[in-house]
Amino acid sequence: MIIVLLKEENEKSRKGGRGDVQRIMLKSKIHRTTVTDANLDYEGSITIDELLMEDAGIIPYEAVHIYNISNGERFETYAIKGEANSGTICLNGAAAHKVSVGDLIIIANYANYEEEEARNHKPKLIYVDLNNRRIEKKPSYIQSL
Repeated sequence: MIIVLLKEENEKSRKGGRGDVQRIMLKSKIHRTTVTDANLDYEGSITIDELLMEDAGIIPYEAVHIYNISNGERFETYAIKGEANSGTICLNGAAAHKVSVGDLIIIANYANYEEEEARNHKPKLIYVDLNNRRIEKKPSYIQSL
């Protein structure tokens, strides 16, 4: 059985087929949030306003990437829910060393998509004001590609 499956996969490769190729794509991004707190003594993670998490489709304990616009740091952690409509963006534990209160950060997460789905995928892009409240219109300072 294993030999047959390997032979079929080899034939797909020879014919230019991609088999079960998946692509890692941006699932969602919360753009230019302002860090409201950094709590070194907490276990770890990033606390995100619950409404922003819901808007971005991020669930508790899901992996997120953090890109610090203010200092260039890039790291990964996991999300936990903060109070809804509080504007909370708090880096916890070791990640607190990588930010300062007032820093602008991007919170991004990624997912695997099948080839065809990936080609048509559009990520959720969430924009916020200076108080980390969602705004519907892309701010004028963001240039489109």
